[in-house]
Amino acid sequence: MKSLVQWSSRGRIEWNEEPVPDVTVVVIVYNDADRLSRAVLSVLHQSLRNLEVIIADDCSTDGTPAVAQALRDADPRVRYVRLDSNSGGCSAPRNAGMAAARAPYVMFLDSDDDLPKHACKSMLLVAERTGADFVTGEVTRFFEETRATGLWYPALFDEVRIVEGIRQAPEYFHDHLSTNKLYRADFITRHGLRFPEGIHYEDQLFTAQAYTLARSFAVVPWPVYTWRLSADAAGLSISSSRHKLRNVADRIAVARLIDRFFIQSGNADLRPFKDEKFLRHDLRLYLGDLPFRGMEWTERFAELLTPYLDELTTEAIGSVSREQRICQYLLRAGRLDEAIESARSLGRPTIAPRRVSRESGRTYWGHPTPKHDPDGSHELDISEWHLDAQPFLSAPLRHEVHALDPAGRVLRLVLRTYDPAGLLSNPEKVTAQLWLSAGGAPLKLPFQYILGGGGPDVYTAIVELDLRHIPLSAKGFKGRRHPVVVLERLGMKRTDVVLAPPDLLPLRAHRTLHGTLAGQDIRVACEGKGAGRLEFTWSRSGALAHAETLVPRVRPLRRKVRQLQRKVNGPRAKALTYRELQKLPVDKGLVVFEALEGRGYTDSPRYIYEEMVRRGLPLRAVWSYSDDRSTFPEGLNLVRRGSWEYVRTLARARYWVDSHGFPSIYPKRPGTRYLQTWHGQAIKHMGFDLPALRLGSPERQQKHRDMISRWDALISPSEEFERTFVRANEFTGELLACGLPRNDALVRCDEPAQLERARAARARLQIPDGRKVLLYAPTFRDGNTSGGSIRVDLAELVEKTADEWIVVVRPHYYDRFTVPRELGHGVRDGRMFPDINDLLLASDALLTDYSSVMFDYANLRRPILLFTDDYDEYSTSARGTYYNLPDIAPGPMLTTTEELVEAIRDLDQVRTKWADAYAGFNARFNARETGRASESVVSTFFEGGNR
Repeated sequence: MKSLVQWSSRGRIEWNEEPVPDVTVVVIVYNDADRLSRAVLSVLHQSLRNLEVIIADDCSTDGTPAVAQALRDADPRVRYVRLDSNSGGCSAPRNAGMAAARAPYVMFLDSDDDLPKHACKSMLLVAERTGADFVTGEVTRFFEETRATGLWYPALFDEVRIVEGIRQAPEYFHDHLSTNKLYRADFITRHGLRFPEGIHYEDQLFTAQAYTLARSFAVVPWPVYTWRLSADAAGLSISSSRHKLRNVADRIAVARLIDRFFIQSGNADLRPFKDEKFLRHDLRLYLGDLPFRGMEWTERFAELLTPYLDELTTEAIGSVSREQRICQYLLRAGRLDEAIESARSLGRPTIAPRRVSRESGRTYWGHPTPKHDPDGSHELDISEWHLDAQPFLSAPLRHEVHALDPAGRVLRLVLRTYDPAGLLSNPEKVTAQLWLSAGGAPLKLPFQYILGGGGPDVYTAIVELDLRHIPLSAKGFKGRRHPVVVLERLGMKRTDVVLAPPDLLPLRAHRTLHGTLAGQDIRVACEGKGAGRLEFTWSRSGALAHAETLVPRVRPLRRKVRQLQRKVNGPRAKALTYRELQKLPVDKGLVVFEALEGRGYTDSPRYIYEEMVRRGLPLRAVWSYSDDRSTFPEGLNLVRRGSWEYVRTLARARYWVDSHGFPSIYPKRPGTRYLQTWHGQAIKHMGFDLPALRLGSPERQQKHRDMISRWDALISPSEEFERTFVRANEFTGELLACGLPRNDALVRCDEPAQLERARAARARLQIPDGRKVLLYAPTFRDGNTSGGSIRVDLAELVEKTADEWIVVVRPHYYDRFTVPRELGHGVRDGRMFPDINDLLLASDALLTDYSSVMFDYANLRRPILLFTDDYDEYSTSARGTYYNLPDIAPGPMLTTTEELVEAIRDLDQVRTKWADAYAGFNARFNARETGRASESVVSTFFEGGNR
């Protein structure tokens, strides 16, 4: 015991008692001497200092006790508890650690994982402030082989929140880990919570009980636990040992224990939520592994699983995807070969079944179901996928290699493609290639299909692959690559994986490299995870392999070389070089064009460039691109944004033209003129009207002013633009008072060239004859890139309008979006068009919210609908808006999908009712749009007398 002293109003008080820590972290360990120190030190180095670590050793037989004792001797905050015998699981050591804990709060840590630096302190502060029974936070999954990271159920941890009981948010049953939580010790004691011993997946019962019994729990959106996933197959954790049938039995047993707890505690109404979690998480993991388990394992798995599936609630069964229900049914029905086949398409909507059956206007997965099996007919019904109405880019296909035949130095692949959607019904209209790379540019092998090979919708092709023709660098390649099938039709290109049978006999080949003794060994086999793709594994041989043995010795040098390369090629070096290049004469004929930070051949710079070319001006254009070159027309001079050539081009150019902003590290030289077209009129606050900038540091404000001061001229499409955007950015240069060049095509939409653009766009989108197009183009929500801007219920909208309309979704380029499989017949992804004008011209009406696209679209004089269910939140956010939207809206503001459907069904009434508001909107924002803006800009900026 230590003698402690405390001063108070009564004077000096001395007592012999250990101080009470704020948090106890129980670190469980078994035969993990190599990693235990890392885990414990991650606790000892926490920003919260007043804590204790209890190492709970499950009777290790390696060097763990010595490591634990050394840690204890080095820091008095470490205590060591050792079990008398090995329990074979995590429960007993955790229970022992809980029993020894002295702090009012408890956390758990596994010896192969660690804690972020502020985990304990940040959760403790939340627990003390909220009084919650426990706090749960985000988990970072760290993949040690690749050093990649991912988040555990990130949707659950998107904000700080207090949940008053699990019924308020039952989705948290998915967060079944015990290690990402800080518990009140009195909460654990009051309810007698313990981990169940003698069974794995003990977390799930403990956590389900905690969620059920908690009066409230807090959620924090930052990482509080690092879950390390080892690349060492010999050291697989319990959670990674899904290949063991006991693993399956334990998951099911724990699920039953939770069911029993619900009944005994009077919480049976929570059962459907737990069942849904079991299906979506636990079972889903095993189903994804089915293709690699073999028939004997699958038979035993089905025997273990089927009785429990029969016990699950109908609400839970109906909550999972159709493809998972198909797989579950096939297992229960004993159709195990088909279950394994279906498992490959789970979560992969573009992988088709090998066969579909069509009866009485319905479509079914696989072979026909016996008449005496009505459940099968229901579960295998995939009519909702609308296979016959799916577009080229999203319709499902299935490419499988059915044979590998080494013919000398050439590998012959027998490729079979299953096409239930009929995409290849006219194969001569589809260009087919097999692509395979070895770390560089891919080898592209064209091939042709022939009908036949196992059914009416099955096509076969022979692809001969000469490994010598795959481009390789001088040092060869080491790694895995997977060939893909690339199909192209009407300018649309889709890329699909190639599946291989799990029992495919691996082939090995050798390739001599550049006529030297060095070479490459290549292994061809089925990938042992995921969908089971055909996999090529490359390794070095000969001199290259010998050189690899030297890597450990030169690794520090390589790190230094990479650091030097980053420094030499970094922004600072490029900025210095840029300044030196500016000492060279200006290239008076050079113009740099950039649209939306290099995202494509689009926006006003495109139309200014085309007018410049039309006039035959003696200027040479270079376009900047950021990632994809394919969206640019052939023949353009392109330079990658941020490259050395980009730096040189900017430094020498006479003219800069862009719609967003060239990088701030490159100041404009006096001899260069910069035309800023901007990318739309302003609804949201901009520039110094943004609180973050208005209240920002002087340095940040000056940086913004420096960006703006580079602009020599700015296109001003309206007086409102000058009142908002121009004022807010304190721009004092030349204003080109004309419309936006990109809007010329919209104002002149009835001209033949624009009518052809609309027709071509509808053809690429595969809009059926007689259908109208509703373009849905919502704006970006600050801080959300996960599709949060798509607020319309697309399923309901399609269900009620698909007989007349096709919805084309064009999200903001910051946002993510995928067309759901079951909506492909009524929804199209509009992101294939780099220039949104193609979609505007092809559409019959616009659906947006607060996007500036409404200003452009009004030039078409077509209906505009506004879906504004979050208007109060959006308009009062930190960013704010310039307008009270109801005062300027050119169309109805709708808050439910039902209201939207009603408006779409009676657009004539919408036109009539909103005619005056629409005209006022155009008069206010589009008065300068004459269809000749490109001509005006080129005349003024490039051909003016003083240019």
